[in-house]
Amino acid sequence: MKEKNFQSEFKKNNKIHGVFELKLCKGVSLPFSSVKPHQEKALLAATTMEGLYYKIPDQPVSEMEEDAPKENENNKQKGKKIRFTLPKPFDCFLVKNTPAYVVIMFYVPRKKKTVYYIPIGDFLEMKNSVTRKSMTEEMLGKYATSIQSWLKGCRTFTVGENQRDCSIIGDWFGQPKKK
Repeated sequence: MKEKNFQSEFKKNNKIHGVFELKLCKGVSLPFSSVKPHQEKALLAATTMEGLYYKIPDQPVSEMEEDAPKENENNKQKGKKIRFTLPKPFDCFLVKNTPAYVVIMFYVPRKKKTVYYIPIGDFLEMKNSVTRKSMTEEMLGKYATSIQSWLKGCRTFTVGENQRDCSIIGDWFGQPKKK
């Protein structure tokens, strides 16, 4: 599994509103440095009244020459240039007072996919309060506001031994979880 696969699964399975930085961990710990300072800054900005403004970059323009049939001898044109850009949904956005999360998936092939949603403020608190340079799954369990198990054929939310305010949203099919 690669981070792009995690992004595809996240798109299908996420039910939480907010902005997200996704990270995939295939080992026992993930370095804090995997979340870059500019990402931390942007996630924090999205949670404030001032917000985060972002202009979506324009896609590069491609040009290709195409052989055009010559209509007569006076037409010296060898070909024409074709320009195209990939469509983007809109030019820019401003996100204010929006929850922001670092979302980390611990992945064991053919066994489990556990996803931890850590609010950016709690992520920075965890980063600054420990002496380690990496985060473990046990540490994330203490700071996560939502812990989800993504099992093949069974997509339900679970909450481990979390001392923080955990929310259980329901199963992947939108049904509320029964208590």
